[in-house]
Amino acid sequence: MSPYPTRVRPAEPRDSVQVRLADGRVFAGPVGTPLHVFMRSAYPEASPREAPPPVVAALVDGDLVELCYPVTKDVDVEPIDTSMNDGMRIYQRSLTLLLVVAVHELFPEARLTVDHSVTLGGFFCQVAGRPAFNREEIAAIEARMREIVAADEPVLKERMPVAQAREMFAAQGYDDKVRLLAYRDQPEIAVYNLRGVRDYFYGYMMPSTRDMRWFSLEPYPPGILLRLPRRQEPTVLPPGRDYPKLMAVFREYGRWLRILGVEDMGSLNEAVDAGRMRELVLVSEALHERDIVDIANAVVGANRRVRLVLVAGPSSSGKTTFARRLAIQLKVNGLRPFALGLDDYFVDRDRTPRDEHGEYDFEALEAIDLDLFNEQLLALMAGQAVRLPRYDFVRGTSELGEEVRLPEDAVIIVEGIHGLNPNLVPGIPRDLVYRIYISALTQLNIDHHNRVPTTDTRLLRRMVRDAAYRGYSALDTIERWESVRRGEERNIFPYQENADVMFNSALAYELAMLKPLAEPLLLRVPRGSMEAIEARRLLAFLRWVRPCGPELVPENSLLREFIGGSILADWEF
Repeated sequence: MSPYPTRVRPAEPRDSVQVRLADGRVFAGPVGTPLHVFMRSAYPEASPREAPPPVVAALVDGDLVELCYPVTKDVDVEPIDTSMNDGMRIYQRSLTLLLVVAVHELFPEARLTVDHSVTLGGFFCQVAGRPAFNREEIAAIEARMREIVAADEPVLKERMPVAQAREMFAAQGYDDKVRLLAYRDQPEIAVYNLRGVRDYFYGYMMPSTRDMRWFSLEPYPPGILLRLPRRQEPTVLPPGRDYPKLMAVFREYGRWLRILGVEDMGSLNEAVDAGRMRELVLVSEALHERDIVDIANAVVGANRRVRLVLVAGPSSSGKTTFARRLAIQLKVNGLRPFALGLDDYFVDRDRTPRDEHGEYDFEALEAIDLDLFNEQLLALMAGQAVRLPRYDFVRGTSELGEEVRLPEDAVIIVEGIHGLNPNLVPGIPRDLVYRIYISALTQLNIDHHNRVPTTDTRLLRRMVRDAAYRGYSALDTIERWESVRRGEERNIFPYQENADVMFNSALAYELAMLKPLAEPLLLRVPRGSMEAIEARRLLAFLRWVRPCGPELVPENSLLREFIGGSILADWEF
């Protein structure tokens, strides 16, 4: 006899489904109801001042889905809002579509390009097909965007054959998308439709315009700035800032791409297929070398007064290789570079500050013995003999290292995250110091409306290097990346405009070289975690990249720091 005689009984098929939230609430609705209907019931609209971060996607049984997802069975749902990485990306992508639609409706002759991000600020956009927008036209575009938001217009997703999409985009004059879709490896593509304007975006979108409230549009000659919130404060626009040095780098990169004849992912793929990669690599590397030579000449040309070069930048920027290539060029100019390790000036472990989680914060400026560092720098510049410290990372204590006396023509090179922070060397006269900010500041975009974050390029670089030289899996690297980014936002990005010069370590060809190395690592990330969702996102954009073998990369390239085979790996100066 069954031990459960009364618990099973015949029943009629249900015509409803349940959505179970992580907080214990359960909502029911008809089979096939879009997820955003459940989310609006669970998170009703609040006044703008009281509004929490909007829910823009969800994890359904562990998988990231759009809110247009039809619920056909009972599911466990975890909301994704704009305080989360994936949520903010969806918000930014959706606002881009909103901007494209507003520009199309008011100025149909205009062709908008979402060019690059602006540090802690938003997206810089340019227009072709007409003169740059004036202040009144920009105000009109923002007003139209807000009208569309107030109307709560649906963002519709439709799938169409790739051939049909290419014909549609060709008719619209989107040559960039036509080039891109030539390399689509699937028969169909998802296209988004807002108020009759169809566009392709390689990631998920919001279901409607209702929650696209937090933005502004401002003149930023020669283009416009779409200002966006940061996920740390997703319903607040940060104060505007100007980045003249960074913008100069972006303008130079645009000129580089024109020299290379490559403007987006589609044209890079064409270069791979046409056998142009050798030329692309050689010219890209020559542009890097020219900039390093110019920086070395600037150090020498300052009446030979510069005695200290500080090199700073975020993770996986290529700082180590850059410093060594700069040292070579300084030698060519008759100077004697001397590498001074900032890590050897860590305070003893019992004096190391702790972060908000109680962990040792080795990235804090206070983790460095600033008094000793400045004292020894001045002594070295004065030609005095100095007993350098050597930090024992196992014991967490500082010990005595080698004794050093530098000649008059020596230039000290220090690489570290605090190089642009004026509080690092307050005791060194300003005219003796030359500060360099290095980062992969730009990247080829997928097309004119789909930008590739430069942080993704750095993450791929680090992932490849971690797997080859540090024994870390892609899962390990992704898990650590958020902590790395927090440190960069606290210790590096706020000071980047303090640099005397910025060096853009991005290489227009590098994604083609990184893809065959990164893709197998990403495919091994196990499903069922947030790291797996991030891995699938990276794989989604890498699918647009035609791979190329690394044999064309020169042995002194910055890219060799990550893919291996650098002739500079063991060189000390």
